[in-house]
Amino acid sequence: MLDNPVVFEQKLNYIHNNPIKAGFIDFPEHYPYSSAKDYADDKGLIDITLPF
Repeated sequence: MLDNPVVFEQKLNYIHNNPIKAGFIDFPEHYPYSSAKDYADDKGLIDITLPF
């Protein structure tokens, strides 16, 4: 369940860091289809609603 903000942040960090681990990018917000830009106070390609 992702109803806990702490667990949600852990999972989100894991997802955002996958392209870094794969060697595609250096920073999460550089991956074009990631929501990392939205969490870094920028606008990503895909509209999201921040849950917390």
